[in-house]
Amino acid sequence: MSGESQVPESPNGEAAAGDARPENARPKKPAQFRREKHDVHGWVILDKPIGMTSTHAVARVKRLFSAKRAGHAGTLDPLASGCLPIALGEATKTVPFVMDGRKAYRFTVKWGEERNTDDTEGTVTATSELRPTLPAVEALLPGFTGTISQVPPQFSAIKVDGERAYDIARDGQTVELMARPVDIHSLVLRDAPDADHAVFEAECGKGTYVRAIARDMGRALGCHGHVSTLRRTRVGSFTEKTMISLAELEAMCDRAAVGEASLADALLPVETALDDIPALAVSRADAARLQRGQAVLLRGRDAPVVNGIVYVTVAGQLLALAETSRGEIIPKRVFNLAGLHGSARRNDEGH
Repeated sequence: MSGESQVPESPNGEAAAGDARPENARPKKPAQFRREKHDVHGWVILDKPIGMTSTHAVARVKRLFSAKRAGHAGTLDPLASGCLPIALGEATKTVPFVMDGRKAYRFTVKWGEERNTDDTEGTVTATSELRPTLPAVEALLPGFTGTISQVPPQFSAIKVDGERAYDIARDGQTVELMARPVDIHSLVLRDAPDADHAVFEAECGKGTYVRAIARDMGRALGCHGHVSTLRRTRVGSFTEKTMISLAELEAMCDRAAVGEASLADALLPVETALDDIPALAVSRADAARLQRGQAVLLRGRDAPVVNGIVYVTVAGQLLALAETSRGEIIPKRVFNLAGLHGSARRNDEGH
């Protein structure tokens, strides 16, 4: 017998393909199926269900559209439902404008218990048999309206020495968070179904924690409290009228796959996020310069007098975000909307 390795034969007497390999060689892994990604641009205003993280919601929507890029405009807690604006493709360039917009919430406070998360998920840290009267609650609200000082919840996404506060809190450590100014534009008592619960509606600025409002109201009333239900009803210009549920979105994607619907109908146009910014139309010649990153001059006697941030359009299509100063348009972010993009029809109908 020679010293050469013996190659086993197949039943027909031929050497079995792929069997002549070193003993320590690892078998090849089967090729994994990779979904083809597409250029998709626009906003999906998801009515996020309770129990889902914002990150998971973004991943689900991104997968449904097979989109290359996705992000969201403002985290919504897993125990909260409602308005989660999800940006796809070029819409991600407009996320900061949505993040800076006002947010509206409807929430229920349960009196008598304070919890370490300031919602139902946490453990009870303080209790009280006292229950507030409606006049006492009403009298408290003006002190929680306007620019106030607020300490974020221990379980929040605030970074402390590079770590998220909720990660530190989950390790059982006390997080020392500094109070910061937040804007609460309105806070209204809507209902009091029983002595243990009160329903409020609030309109807040960026960085406000509704859970902290509930905690601080409970402390001020001497009865403790935490958020038992929370729903976000508006983010910037996006309202409940523009929301779509995950089930509705999945059904629309199924119909689109067989040609019975268009995914564009589930998308709002990229520029929907720029409702509060002036629009400026330019000629195709000027558009070509702006697309190359070059500034252009506002010419002519009828040229608009604008200063500050504008969004630029050409032939009715979004072209760029730009800064205008002294009659000059300076492009800051240029958009490329090739591919599937939002349908204005859905937005116009207010669905």
